[in-house]
Amino acid sequence: MTAGPGASIPVAIEPNHDEHLVAAVERAGGKIVGLDEARVLVWIGLPDDFPELSDAVEWVALKSAGIEDFFDAGIVDDRRVWTNASGFYAENVAEHALALLLAGLRQINTAVIRHWDKERIDTSVRSLHGSTVAIVGAGGIGASLGPRLQACGARVIAVNRSGRDVPGADEVRRSTDLDAVWASTDHVVLAAPATAETRHMIDAESLAALPDHAWIVNIARGPLVDEEALYDALVAGEIAGAALDVTDPEPPAADHPLWSLPNVIITPHVANPASGLTREFAPWLAKNLRRFAAGDELISVITPGREY
Repeated sequence: MTAGPGASIPVAIEPNHDEHLVAAVERAGGKIVGLDEARVLVWIGLPDDFPELSDAVEWVALKSAGIEDFFDAGIVDDRRVWTNASGFYAENVAEHALALLLAGLRQINTAVIRHWDKERIDTSVRSLHGSTVAIVGAGGIGASLGPRLQACGARVIAVNRSGRDVPGADEVRRSTDLDAVWASTDHVVLAAPATAETRHMIDAESLAALPDHAWIVNIARGPLVDEEALYDALVAGEIAGAALDVTDPEPPAADHPLWSLPNVIITPHVANPASGLTREFAPWLAKNLRRFAAGDELISVITPGREY
C-alpha cells in the first residue's frame, strides 16, 4: 500500500466488469486486470460466489453497506484491508426515509387506496413540523437525514453506539439508552446494521413504549423489526403506522398480514435502487483507489469482529 500517486494499481472487478466501476478505476489511474494479477479486488457479487484470494490481494472493496452475509460466511479475514460502502448511499436512503415518513404522516398511502375519503383521511393527517424523530443507528444516513428532518421543522434525536456527535441532530443518545428514547420521541427511523444485538430491537415492549401516533420507518434491515409484534401493535392501535423498505424475509409472502393493513407502506427495498447502485458506488471507489495509491487510510474500512 505504498505505491505513489499516479501508479497504475492493478484492479480486478468481479464477477463481471461493470461499466461504471471500470470507468471509475481508469479515471483514478488504475488498470483493470484479472484476479490472478490484482492487488485490489472490487467484488460486486454475492458471498456464495466469492473466490479464493491470494496474499497478493491487499484490499477488497465490497459494494454493499450491510455485509453481515459476508461475515456469516467467514469471508472477511485479517490478511488484507476490507472496505464496504457504509455512508456511500446515504443521500439516496435519507431521501427515501423522509419520503416514507411524510407519506405516512400526510396519509398519502391512505388516499391512494381510499381515494376521496376525506373524513377519515382529514382526521388522520399529522405534521412532521413540531415533532421529534429518533434516528436509531445514526451514522452516514443519520447525518444526511437529520438536516432534512430539521428543514421540515422536526427535532432530531440521533442514537448511536458511541454517543458521538451527529450533524443535524438536536440531541445524541447512546444505543444503551433506547428505553428512554422510545418514551421521548414521536417517530422512529431505523438505520442500524443487522447484528445479534439489534435483532428485533422493535418488539412488543418497544412498540408499547411508543406513543399511539408514532410511525416507524425501516430503511435498514428487516430483522431489526419483530414483524409479528408490529402487526399486533398496528391492529391494536398502539402505533399509527409503519413504512418499511426492508422486511424479513424479502420479499414478504403474498399472504403476509402486513399487506392487508391500510396503515402500512411497503416499498421493495429501493431506498438505494439496485439498478443504480454501481453508478453511485463508482465515485467513492475512485476516491478510495487514489487513497490506496497514495498510501492513505481508506474510507469505510471494515473492522473484523464488528459484524458490520
